[in-house]
Amino acid sequence: MKRYFYPAIFHIAKEGGFWVSFPDLPECLTEGDSMEEAYQMSIEALGLAITERIKDHEDLPIPSLPDQIELGGPDSHLVIIQFDLDAYRRKHNAKAVKKTLSIPEWLNEEATALGINFSQVLQEALITKIQAR
Repeated sequence: MKRYFYPAIFHIAKEGGFWVSFPDLPECLTEGDSMEEAYQMSIEALGLAITERIKDHEDLPIPSLPDQIELGGPDSHLVIIQFDLDAYRRKHNAKAVKKTLSIPEWLNEEATALGINFSQVLQEALITKIQAR
C-alpha cells in the first residue's frame, strides 16, 4: 500500500468555513463550508497534487514535521492528512481497459464450457498478485 501523510493548515475563513493549504505542496489549496467538508476536500486536493507530480515524474517533497510548521495566527490549525494512493487510483481510474491475451485452446474450451468470466478471473488474479507484493 502506498500511503502518504502530509501536514495541512486549516484556516478559518472570514466568510465562514475553512480554507486549507499544504506547506509542502504550494499548488495544493482547497476549501470547505464545514470542517468535515474541508477535510474531505483536502484529501482529494492532496490526491490530485500527488498523482499529478507522479504523472509528471516529479519527486514528492518530504513531509514537514509538525513542529517545523508556522501556523500564522490563532485562526489556523495543523491537521495531518492521510492519502491512500491505491484507493484513490481505484476510485478515479476505474475505466475498463481492453487487453489481449493468449491461453492454450484446451483451457479456453474448458473455461468457456464452465461459463467462467475471463475478465473477472484476470482481475481477481491481478489483485491477488498485487496485494501479495
